[in-house]
Amino acid sequence: MKVLKFGGTSVGSSKNINKVISILENYSEKDTVICVVSAVGGITDQLLLAGKQAQNKDQAFLETFKGIQERHFEIIKELNPNKSETILNYVSEKLNSLKSLLEGIFLINELSPKTSDKLVSFGELLSSFIIAETIKNRGGSAERKNSQELIVTNSNFTKAEVDYKITDKNFQDYFKSAPQKITILPGFISKSKAGEQTTLGRGGSDFTAAIIAAALKVAQLEIWTDVSGMYTTNPKLVKQAYPIDKISYQEAMELSHFGAKVLYPPTVQPVLNLGIPIHIKNTLEPEAVGTIISNDETNSVAPVKGISNISDIALLTLEGSGMVGIPGFSKRLFETLSQEKINIIMITQASSEHSICLGIEEKDAENAKIAIDEEFENEIALNKIEPIIIETGLSIIALVGDNMKNHQGISGKMFSSLGKNNVNVRAIAQGASEKNITAVIAENDVKKALNTLHEQFFETNTKQLNVFITGVGNVGERLVEQIHQQKKFLKDNLKIKMRVVGLSNSRKMLFKEDGIDLTNWKAQLNDGEDATLQGFFEKTKGLNLRNSIFVDVTANKNVADLYAQYLRESIGVVACNKIACSSDFENYKLLKRLSLKYNAPLLFETNVGAGLPIIDTLNNLVASGDKIKSIQAVLSGSLNFVFNNFNDSTKFYDVVKQAGVEGYTEPDPRIDLSGVDVARKILILARESGVEMNLEDIDNKSFLSESGLKSDTVEDFYETLVKDEAHYQALYASAKANNCQLKYVASFDNGKANVSLQEIPEGHPFYNLEGSDNIVMFYTQRYPKQPMIIKGAGAGADVTASGLFADIIRVGND
Repeated sequence: MKVLKFGGTSVGSSKNINKVISILENYSEKDTVICVVSAVGGITDQLLLAGKQAQNKDQAFLETFKGIQERHFEIIKELNPNKSETILNYVSEKLNSLKSLLEGIFLINELSPKTSDKLVSFGELLSSFIIAETIKNRGGSAERKNSQELIVTNSNFTKAEVDYKITDKNFQDYFKSAPQKITILPGFISKSKAGEQTTLGRGGSDFTAAIIAAALKVAQLEIWTDVSGMYTTNPKLVKQAYPIDKISYQEAMELSHFGAKVLYPPTVQPVLNLGIPIHIKNTLEPEAVGTIISNDETNSVAPVKGISNISDIALLTLEGSGMVGIPGFSKRLFETLSQEKINIIMITQASSEHSICLGIEEKDAENAKIAIDEEFENEIALNKIEPIIIETGLSIIALVGDNMKNHQGISGKMFSSLGKNNVNVRAIAQGASEKNITAVIAENDVKKALNTLHEQFFETNTKQLNVFITGVGNVGERLVEQIHQQKKFLKDNLKIKMRVVGLSNSRKMLFKEDGIDLTNWKAQLNDGEDATLQGFFEKTKGLNLRNSIFVDVTANKNVADLYAQYLRESIGVVACNKIACSSDFENYKLLKRLSLKYNAPLLFETNVGAGLPIIDTLNNLVASGDKIKSIQAVLSGSLNFVFNNFNDSTKFYDVVKQAGVEGYTEPDPRIDLSGVDVARKILILARESGVEMNLEDIDNKSFLSESGLKSDTVEDFYETLVKDEAHYQALYASAKANNCQLKYVASFDNGKANVSLQEIPEGHPFYNLEGSDNIVMFYTQRYPKQPMIIKGAGAGADVTASGLFADIIRVGND
């Protein structure tokens, strides 16, 4: 014998009812089947709405009734296109009774609990009849048995209590002689000993099925719904969530209490008492394995079985020095809420006894405050305690698992991962059984928190990075291409799932929470919304995604000025832009402090050597205890390109133009040729080695002509290059005469730094530096005579993009 229950969604349309009938027919080939059904999806709410409208003298109840009628007629005709008359006649009769009841409520302006039970019972009575008659019309062996004739209760309307002795005997007697293969029973409804219609309260159809399963002592109760079992967390918020194959009763109860909607814990108590397993199945995917809930050992080694949440929570805090050591405060507090019929979802109290925090439904918060302040009016007046404090806009999240008690560090992992993603925890509770760790957080952090915890406890060490890129010009475009190309490699080899969620240029910005399709991102960006720097930040902040990284591929000061805002939201910053880290020292230190405080990485490797690991090497030297004595470097790929290609047979103007065409210089070449860019780079290296220094402290000995330095526009500057060709040829001639190469060198020594064009003699490490290469020599305590040398391409879109990419990956490996 099989007992199955189908919920409102499962019987919510003719299409779904056909699936239910197919499942029942398959089962009936081998077993006798008992099927409990809910009302057609949404009908119970509509019945209650019509009752409220009628009670309030609102004629709209007639329209609501009409909608209920049309819904049922439509389903009947779709299920029974050629044999619907008998069913329609019965249903019409029942609907007429429903209409008469509503008209009566309208006339007397009253909807008592007793009448409400009679009203809502129509939903299950109609759905069960329609399904049973449809099976019979198709030649099946089926009967509808009214549960009201079998389930006997007291007269506690809307939540009647079952008389199990009478009820169990009724079911046992009926099914001893029932000849049909399929019996359809309406869930949720019952009758009192006095013969009055009653209902079993929230989750009543589950309760009906559990009562039957326990009375008949079946091997298993199957609850069919619209999801494939109990999930590791809410699949609507976490796409990586998956069904749990097996779970204990206690774990299922905990998850259900904290928001998993598959079960309502009190309703399955009859089968829990007898140890009858519950199998959660999906009507829409009957072949899916589903979830088995039982007392059997699950053989699972995973400490956490699921993550659940409840929204719309208010946190009440009762605190005051007058509570310390005084018995009875908690008793009075709980009694006050009990008298107001307010359910307490979570309790936490500090060992100091100075405060008690309670989590309740937000809708009850104001009533709770009024009642509690009234109860403690005397203590508040004497300043022994404070008036009750209410915080709203909160949610509860909970980790659940029987094995958590056997694993150390679960709480640490939970709270550190939340902290890294800027999820503030307002209150914490954990039972001594250690099967549940509960935290109260802001409502708008729920999605990020669930994804963060699911990634931590359920995903195979895969870390999802959500990337937001501003500046998709030459370098930015290459970065997007590299991310697109390496996506599979990152996931397979580094366990990093990288998504570009936001893109922006100077005109447009584009956001896709699930990740932008990078095969055609340019077209999508062109159709995006108008871009503003603050708007891009607000959108990034609003999405509130875990492991978010803002990537600045601009040279814009206004973008750099926003870094602090990003870091304060625990959004990591990866910067190609040198302006922030070479700005005033106090701002540089502020960014560093914010990065540490909010667990938000601030990485800027490409500030100095494009894709070369210069800053990373320097940081490793310092972190390992080495001391930087001096730094000698050629740090401008642009200037190295210029002086490697300039000679007595070329024009300085032509070489600078060529550098611009090939992407080695900024659109305004003065930024590169003035030496300011190199000065910023040596400043950043000096700061990273532990020295307090500002840009104005660096001696910048410019090689440009006086007219070049005074030029107001890019056009004027290029004109000076033509006019002052002799000045630049003289520089070259001097170097040639001394058998030297011209290199623009940055030096840091004994706390002082300078940048200048120098004649480098043959044999020096800088002499044969080719193309746009950079070179850095670190002289340290451990490398006093033979420096540590880093050398390679220091300019170009591809290598700069790869440097940014490496920083992003570094965040993923943290």
